[in-house]
Amino acid sequence: MASEEVKHDYHLVDPSPWPAVGSLAAFLATFGGVYAMKPDATLFGVKGEVFGLYCFWAGLLMLFYTAFAWWKDVIKEANTGDHTPVVRIGLRYGMILFIASEVMFFVAWFWAFFNAWLFPIVPIPDVTAFWDVITMEAPWPPEGIETFDPWHLPFMNTLILLLSGTTVTWAHHSMLEGDRDMTKQMLWFTVLLGALFSCLQGFEYSHAAFGFSGSIYSASFYMATGFHGFHVLIGTIFLAVCLGRLYKGHFSPEHHFGFEAAAWYWHFVDVVWLFLFIFIYILGASPFGG
Repeated sequence: MASEEVKHDYHLVDPSPWPAVGSLAAFLATFGGVYAMKPDATLFGVKGEVFGLYCFWAGLLMLFYTAFAWWKDVIKEANTGDHTPVVRIGLRYGMILFIASEVMFFVAWFWAFFNAWLFPIVPIPDVTAFWDVITMEAPWPPEGIETFDPWHLPFMNTLILLLSGTTVTWAHHSMLEGDRDMTKQMLWFTVLLGALFSCLQGFEYSHAAFGFSGSIYSASFYMATGFHGFHVLIGTIFLAVCLGRLYKGHFSPEHHFGFEAAAWYWHFVDVVWLFLFIFIYILGASPFGG
């Protein structure tokens, strides 16, 4: 009995080099990034800034290739029937936990913004006691900051993302009904709307009246909105890959978790933008605090 093959619904993956390669790539990118920010440091007789940049870009390229190759293997496993119903449940749990971790990432940026917005303080050169600092009121937004008009480009981007959430939901329902042509059309609309959002976000940044440095408002604004913009870019690529897989016939009404996960991710991006639009663009830009 002990020598008989065990029958189960779980997929045991073949030995893969990608976890080790990905770890090495992440180390190189981090190590190089740290040295790139230390222009006075040297390593093996080479200036830290030069060595760091080469190391950082090498690690980043390795990360991109690792992601491509690893996900290609996962897609191959899905197409060969290795993703059984039990395995798909595990994939769903994994995607839910991943999105939950992303939520906590954005909580950090929101917390930094709320802390500076609701309790603004200014440094005092001749302060003699700690409480003298925390009781000093500061204007919000800080002096010299000309905020964006939330009802111009930000509002337009809000409509674009809400519309894209509608089209990706339409595509999902079309997939469940077996209407592949409508699924393709709605996915095309979603990808194009995501690309349009990124273009308008870049246009908005190019016309900003303040830079990244100089105040806690500008730093937290760019970190929160820029990190979201990066997620929009990733989500657009995610959906574009699903569109390509759809043309290759990879999905069916019963087996399409790759597309479903992309739709979940896109809805997460939509919800985060609504919070950004309300609390940072509208409320956070109003003269309040102290």
